[in-house]
Amino acid sequence: MTAASLDGTPYQDYLYGYPHKTAYRPLRPRPALGEVWAGQSRDALMLYLHLPFCEMRCGFCNLFTRSNPPADQVRAYLAQLHRQAARVAAALGDDARYARFAVGGGTPTYLAADELSSMFDLIDRFRPAGTPTAVETSPATATPDRLAVLRDRGTTRISIGVQSFLDTEARAAGRPQRRTEVERALAAIRDQAFDELNIDLIYGIPGQSRHTWEQSLAAALRWTPEELFLYPLYVRPLTGLSRRAAGRDQSADAPTDVPDPAWDTQRQALYRQGVDRLRAAGYRQLSMRHFRRADLPVDAVPEYSCQSDGMVGLGCGARSYTADLHYSFEYAVAVGQVRAIIDDYLRRPESDFDHAEVGYRLDLDEQRRRWLITSLLRADGCDQAAYGARFGSRAVDDFPQLTVLRDRGWLTATPDRLVLTEAGLARSDLIGPWLVSRRVRAAMSSRAAR
Repeated sequence: MTAASLDGTPYQDYLYGYPHKTAYRPLRPRPALGEVWAGQSRDALMLYLHLPFCEMRCGFCNLFTRSNPPADQVRAYLAQLHRQAARVAAALGDDARYARFAVGGGTPTYLAADELSSMFDLIDRFRPAGTPTAVETSPATATPDRLAVLRDRGTTRISIGVQSFLDTEARAAGRPQRRTEVERALAAIRDQAFDELNIDLIYGIPGQSRHTWEQSLAAALRWTPEELFLYPLYVRPLTGLSRRAAGRDQSADAPTDVPDPAWDTQRQALYRQGVDRLRAAGYRQLSMRHFRRADLPVDAVPEYSCQSDGMVGLGCGARSYTADLHYSFEYAVAVGQVRAIIDDYLRRPESDFDHAEVGYRLDLDEQRRRWLITSLLRADGCDQAAYGARFGSRAVDDFPQLTVLRDRGWLTATPDRLVLTEAGLARSDLIGPWLVSRRVRAAMSSRAAR
């Protein structure tokens, strides 16, 4: 992308991983997992378990998930997960070691308490006692019986998507919930005394103001969460909000995926308000979205580095990372496509789980680029020495376009680190996509939305 493309909306895309799954393509022939992981460092892996089920599909959600599945499909999915886990464990071998575990979705606590126990039986196949384990939940499913299972089975971190403490704003975001339900869920979580609580909030919701945003921030802070994530609202294709916007008069009070300078200005103002409010409350900013209490260590799991350590995914919506191959199953957002992929996963013979199905091979340039993007979008930036030790070169030489960011006042460069300024960090969702390679961008744009 050109320097001029940095003049567009600061809300281009959220790069939570690089490359995005829309760049993945079927791997033919399918490589065997034993070969994929041969020679890879396996002493500090992350295991991610994906449950693609929710009690409802939020209007802003473009994740791989299905709402209210039949009970027999949930049971079948858990059984298939156990089969996949056995094959993956055999492929990686006994020398694989895991530094952290995460369970997401979907909403893992959509499972009943006994189903959650079965899920942890699977996790314990890989997990040494005391390994940090994070599980996502929702206000409707964070019930005492489910939370008791999570606590008893070693969960250390609970993340709950509240989005807004105001009922009207939650409905405007396509998430019908009540404040009483949210507060009841948070009380139940704190009663179980998990090591860490994270609360997700969204800004830029139709009808939201500085006053109502402050109400949500203050309500969240009353629970003194160890972490908070503040997300700008996006309206993605095939989501409930995009369908709502398409069916309304465009003069109505609803954002669309068409560039909207007024909406950008609002989101930027609410972002700045959120940063100032959380800093004043004693939180350290770790990325554009991520805030952690300043009295806690910056990294809850220092043994694991997303730049250099691998990830093993289980479930049909999970990704796996090695240094040079990222792989998963097919990805979709549309309800019918998601259901078809889940059905396909459930029909597969066990032997299919010995192979990588869909993915993206990272050459050396893409490996460098991934390292740069995943570190630069963090508040502490890119460690020049670590980059040099990994690749034998300097990031500023490999990516001369970084001078454009520096000249705009969005990046500072020292012999030790490349760090986004406050203005740059606020534009993470513009800078990240700007750094995407032409090859990855072409693969993403050529894939039809599904």
